[in-house]
Amino acid sequence: MKKKKGEKVKYKWPLGRKIVSILCVVYILGFSSFLFLFYGPLNSFKEFWITSAMTTMNHKYLATWLYSDKYINKVLNNNTVEEVKEISDPNKIVFRKYTTTIYRNEYEKEILSRDPDNDLYKVINISGTGYQGFLVAIYDPSRIHIATTAYLGVRGETILTVSERENAIIAMNAGGFYDPDWNSNGALPHGTVISNGQVVSDFTDAGMAGGFIGFDNENRLILGNMSKNDAIATGYRDAIEFGPYLIVNGKRSFIRGNGGWGIAPRSAIGQRQDGIVLFLVINGRLASSIGADMVDLTDIMERYGAFNAANLDGGSSSELVIKGKIINTPVAGGTDGLRTMSTFWVVK
Repeated sequence: MKKKKGEKVKYKWPLGRKIVSILCVVYILGFSSFLFLFYGPLNSFKEFWITSAMTTMNHKYLATWLYSDKYINKVLNNNTVEEVKEISDPNKIVFRKYTTTIYRNEYEKEILSRDPDNDLYKVINISGTGYQGFLVAIYDPSRIHIATTAYLGVRGETILTVSERENAIIAMNAGGFYDPDWNSNGALPHGTVISNGQVVSDFTDAGMAGGFIGFDNENRLILGNMSKNDAIATGYRDAIEFGPYLIVNGKRSFIRGNGGWGIAPRSAIGQRQDGIVLFLVINGRLASSIGADMVDLTDIMERYGAFNAANLDGGSSSELVIKGKIINTPVAGGTDGLRTMSTFWVVK
């Protein structure tokens, strides 16, 4: 086609070239965003990413592929939990029955305003910035026990299987377990496990700070970093070893940054001074609930009056069952999303 004198010719790009150009722009923008997030000035994002990855079962590579060991260790050292160096004083737990309807705050009201048709427990929905979960107030701690897989040392079991066998009204995951390849079957619980006053398992501890978490014969939750022999002398009837401790004798642990555990599904246990026990499970790795860090767990437990509280195994192990039904949203994968594990807190 001949152009007329003074006429500008508009060049039309082929469709394929347009698509390639758009993809190049998207790639450049995406790569720039990646560099900005992972290597830019946003230290909070890098700390979240590294601490979350390094506490997973099989996704540590998400941090190790991107950062040097030196930098990862620096971040982990800047995100720690400094626990209260005390053993729980059981004499500070005084069981009581309330007759008043005057509450100090909305959280105490949620705990103490019981369901007239259910005097054993109450489920409270929990939510905060980036997380959602469940707090279970248990009014009779004498009914709380440690249950284990029936195949200790051989393989773990799912929480539904154990809950059914134990005729448990409530079941929650408890301690961690030996997981050298991040794909074990949950056969060997870390640390010493005491059930009904007997040591049923004794394996190397997980090195997760904390120590013994369990109830004595007076149904008081005692947290204490001690030897197996001292634990037996203390009179634990049901206990596991894990951590870190969040609150001891009413004193919060000092948490630097996010505590070094990142943001993930979480489980925790606590007891108020009036004896009411708190089971806490937070959903994570979901669009509706990213998860919680150690600060979040401590805040929740303190808000609801915990005098002693400790972190339990989390991530894909965080699971809560009530009356044979999964209440939270586990993220272990598989057909039912459940892990095979070693130890469980059950209410019978």
